[in-house]
Order: sequence, then structure tokens, then C-alpha cells
Amino acid sequence: MQSQHHVQNPGSDQAQAARLLLQANLAYGESNNSELSLIQRLRARQECRDYLAGALQLEPANPGALGLLGRVEMDDGELQKAQDLFNASLIAQPGQAQQHANLGYWALKSERPALAKQHFLEALDCDRQSAAAFCGVAHAKRLQGQFDVAYLHYRKLLEMGKDWDSVYSGMLSCAQHLQVDRADGELARDAIALLSRDGLPHQELGRFVAAIVHQQYDLDNPNAEIFLDAASEDELLILGLQKTLMPNPAVENLVVMLRRAIIAEVAQTVELRDELQQLALAIGQYADRTGYALAADDDEERLIATINESIQAQLTMGEPQDGMVGSLIISAMYGALFHQRFAVQLGQWSLTDWPLALQPVMGASYYDRANEEAIKQNFDEKSAELCMDKVDVPQAWPAWSQLAFRAESSLKNVMASELGIATDNLPDTLRILVCGAQSGQRAMELARYLSDVEVIAVDESLANVAKGTRMASDMGIENIVFWPWSIAQRFVADGHQVHWIEVGRLPSPAMTEVSLASLVNDASSAGAVVHMHTAIGEQTAGDRHIRNLIAEHKLPESRTVLRQLRRMVLANPLDANWKELTQEDDFFSLGGCRDRWFRPQDGTQLKQLMAMVSNEVDWKLVKARDADGHSLATQPVQRQIQAEALGSEVQSLVGQGLSVYFSKRR
Repeated sequence: MQSQHHVQNPGSDQAQAARLLLQANLAYGESNNSELSLIQRLRARQECRDYLAGALQLEPANPGALGLLGRVEMDDGELQKAQDLFNASLIAQPGQAQQHANLGYWALKSERPALAKQHFLEALDCDRQSAAAFCGVAHAKRLQGQFDVAYLHYRKLLEMGKDWDSVYSGMLSCAQHLQVDRADGELARDAIALLSRDGLPHQELGRFVAAIVHQQYDLDNPNAEIFLDAASEDELLILGLQKTLMPNPAVENLVVMLRRAIIAEVAQTVELRDELQQLALAIGQYADRTGYALAADDDEERLIATINESIQAQLTMGEPQDGMVGSLIISAMYGALFHQRFAVQLGQWSLTDWPLALQPVMGASYYDRANEEAIKQNFDEKSAELCMDKVDVPQAWPAWSQLAFRAESSLKNVMASELGIATDNLPDTLRILVCGAQSGQRAMELARYLSDVEVIAVDESLANVAKGTRMASDMGIENIVFWPWSIAQRFVADGHQVHWIEVGRLPSPAMTEVSLASLVNDASSAGAVVHMHTAIGEQTAGDRHIRNLIAEHKLPESRTVLRQLRRMVLANPLDANWKELTQEDDFFSLGGCRDRWFRPQDGTQLKQLMAMVSNEVDWKLVKARDADGHSLATQPVQRQIQAEALGSEVQSLVGQGLSVYFSKRR
């Protein structure tokens, strides 16, 4: 980066101010360049401020300089200063589309989407071609819950060539809320565009993609014909298999049928033809993502056992890689290569030694698992897995591949601007404790997008700890660690404290030695923030029925049992007992089912934590949001919390789906 922008030939004050404003705009662009390091971006941000100070000294009412300074202040969380500067710019020069749009984005940051929409429409009145204002309208509509309207706005922006991260991110957010009730070519093309875009959390598109696939293949029609060759050329289906988990019983059955058709052809021809390889590879990735939950008939299992024996023989005889690629692809559709008897012999090659198309499957099915297994060896909790069969060792859940898009900020800015907490006495680097991080997507987003934090992610599942550690390393995120509860407890017992605590998935009843309330209390000091949700998932009628079956029949925590329980549900997915359960993403992965049925969340832990923060002497409720993300008045919520602490079940917050933030007073 050119760290200094030199200005020559100063000329008049007005001309000099214009030149300084040009340099400020260049520096501001650099400060938002994601390809630069944080230090470079901060340096560019300060350069921008310096140039603007010079321009405003020469021309105090320069509308462009006032507006750009407002953007800088807004980026730094100074919302009131930003609003004042935008208004001052409009006073100096009325009718600026840019400043009306800036006020719209200020209103979005202030959680006032209706006001934001008004400002964006005013910007469009000034300039009908303002893409920034049109995009702002889409954001406002989305935040108001008008997902279908916002979705069409985002689509229009893409048609206009506005290839912005915020457009794709907003479109993805809306897609999760759309109802797809007919085959729609435009929606399929949208889904392909979203799945093909790097840097998006593709895993969040699973339900949207499943709905489109469901309609395209007419899966409600028992007489619908499914053609293997057509499916092998279906770009949306293949991308969905590669990048998402599609929570839909009919789509799962489609995948099972296609896999069976592939292996049936292989049994007849003794080869996997080239035209089917991409689909087979995608099914292999998908099967891994489900934890190999997909049902297989006995004849398929026998054929796979034969193929695995053949691979073993080929490796023993020292045959070249090329001769076993097809067999490995077929094997990976049914089970993790890391679990096979020949797994050790595969280690003679590195991932990059395999053909490029095969590498994603080999990574998921063998190399990633091997790396995660090595990470587990560092923790005492690994001993509990030593007596398990390989296929019964728990798999990480949720399955995710990409972080969600977020604007970079700092935790201090968040605490000051969103919670109204003074940050003057806080250190340069703040520590976040994420309790129940699962596979760590949220924890890693905090670590990546907040510039002043180090993150401790804690999880009951050793598989989640290992996966989070591996993915953080793969992504180059160095300000985060993943620990089991035992290490987190020792860390706090040694006197270490944190500035922000996120409560995710609650510990299960098996974690008898963990008191979440005690840990939060001991880990926090005056000014620390605790963020939690008041809803507890995994409470469908089907979940309760299955947990009763497990207790009554003393069923073991094995892959065979989990598959049998899933098969029971899928045999009649519309039954009243099971319908709600089959709407849950967790159900479509063995890892998710294991969590729900063998390690359910302990509601007592949440009640104890809520009782602790209800003490207004020690804790203050500083923010509350409803399930849609809208801010609520804190006083009524505080009254409910206190009523519940006094034993009033009528006013219980647990189960209401609120997001609440508490600050420790002392």
C-alpha cells in the first residue's frame, strides 16, 4: 500500500481542499480494502482523518468532506457524530443523494429500518441511478421482514452488475425465509449463483436449495421418474450436495436413490464411468456432512465391503493411485475412508498427490479426520473414545464450511455504540468466552471480524473442539483457542477473567461437574457483558419420545442405533410425533441426532444463570432483542426476569426466544 498520498501544487484554498478530499477518499477506500492487513487499514483510516481535517480547516462547510468524515465516524461506532455530520453536509449542499443514503445506513445501524427506508427513498428522489440507495432499500426491507421484496431488490442489483459482498449476503439471508412451492428456473439460477460465490456461508442455504430440488424433481409425486444421467448434469443438485446439508426427507431419499443407482451400475459394468464421477464425488461429500446417516440396503453394504477389500489388496500389492480412484470414490459415498482398515496406507500420500477433483472428498473423508484425531490427543477427554468402534466416535456438528459475511468492527465499539457501556478503562485486547461453541462458526466470526479480541471457545464435544481448532488453523485465525470444559474451568479457577461471555449450546445433564452460572460469575468482573438466548432447542415431541425410548431400552450411543432411530422417524415423517422433528436441521446429521438424543441441553443450567443475572444489585440488563432481532424496551423484560426468579412460571422468559445482554455492575 502506498502509505502516503502526496499533494502538489496547492493553489487556492478551495482547490487545495478539493485535492485533500480526493486523497481522503483514496485513503478511505484503502481502509476498507479487505486484502490489506488490519494495521494497514487502520493507518489508512487515520490518513483519511488527517486529510479531512486539512480540507475542513481550509473549507469548513465542504459538503463532501463533512459527509466522508461522517462515514468514518459511523465506521468507528460514533453514530451521533455521524448523523450530525451528514446533516451538516446536507445543509451546506441540499439534495445530495450520497448524504441521504449515508443517513439511511446510519438509521440501519441505529436499528431503525423504517427511517432508513425513508432516507434511501429520498436519495433515490435525488438520483434514480443510485445503486447504494437501492441496495439500502433492500437492506431496510429485509430488516422489516419483507424478505420476498428485499430478495427481488438484491436480484435486480445483481442484474445491474453490482457484484457486492453485501448484496450476495443480503440475498442469502432472504433466501432462508422464502417459501418455494413450485419449480422456478430463476430461483434455481439464483441458488447456483449464491452457491458459486466464494466467501458466503453456503451451509445456510440448505433449506432453500432443498425446496427448489424438491420441486424440480417433483418429489411429492410417487410416480415421478428420476433419471441418473439427468441428475449427473444438474448443477444445482451437485452444488447443493457439495456445499450444504439439505434438511428435507424427500431430498434425502432422492440422494439415497441416486447413490443406489450409481452402485448398481458399477456392479454391472465394474467401472464408474466418467459422466457419473462428479455426482458420485458430490454424494461422497454430502454423506460425510451427514455423518453417514444415509440408509443403505444390505446388498449395497455387501458390495461396499467387497470394494473395500479390493482397495486393501491393491494397496498391499503397491498398485498405483490411478487404479483405485474409482473404488475410493464409491467407498467414500458409504463411509469415511479414515475408518477403513486401509486408512493407514492412504497416509503415504498427501492430499495434493490426489487428482484435483478427488481432493475435496479425500480431505473430508480422510485427511481432515486424521488432523482432528491428532488434535484430540492433546486432551484428557480423548480417553473416553478409546473403547469405541471407529464408526461410533462422535462427529462434529454443525457442519459448516464458510464464515458469514460481517463488517469489521471492534468489541469496544460494539459495547459503546450498541450497549452504551463505557470502554475507557478497558485494555487494548479484550477476551471473549464462548460457552457451547459447537463447531465454532460464531466464535470464529467474532475472532475474525472484531479487531481487538482474543476468543476462548468451549465445548462439551471433543469432536467440535478438534474441528474448530483445525478450521481456525486452516483459515489463519490465530486469536482463538478451542477447549473442553475442563480446561476452561481450570483457566477461570486460576483467576483469569474475560470481558464478554457468549452462551451458546447449554451443557448436557452428563456435565454434572459444570455449573454455567458459577463459571460466568467467576470469569466476569465489573463491566463484563453476558449475552445469552432464552430459548432451548431440541424440545419437539419426537425428541422427547426418542429420549424415553433410549432410557427405557438402555440403547447404546452408537451409529447403528442412531441410524435405526432415524429410520423409524423417516418411515412416517408426516406422523404427528415426527413431523416437527423432521423440520430440524439437526435431524439430518448423525452428529445432530446424537446431540439431541444422547446429549440434550440442560434447561436447569439456563434457569440458574437467569436467576443469577436477575439480581439487579450485581447485574444490569442493557439490551434485549426479540427473535427477529428487533430491540425491546428493557424494563418489561427485566420485570419478567425478576418475576421468574421469584417463582412465577406464568412470566417465564425461558422458551421465548429473546436475545439478552447483561452487564456486571461490580
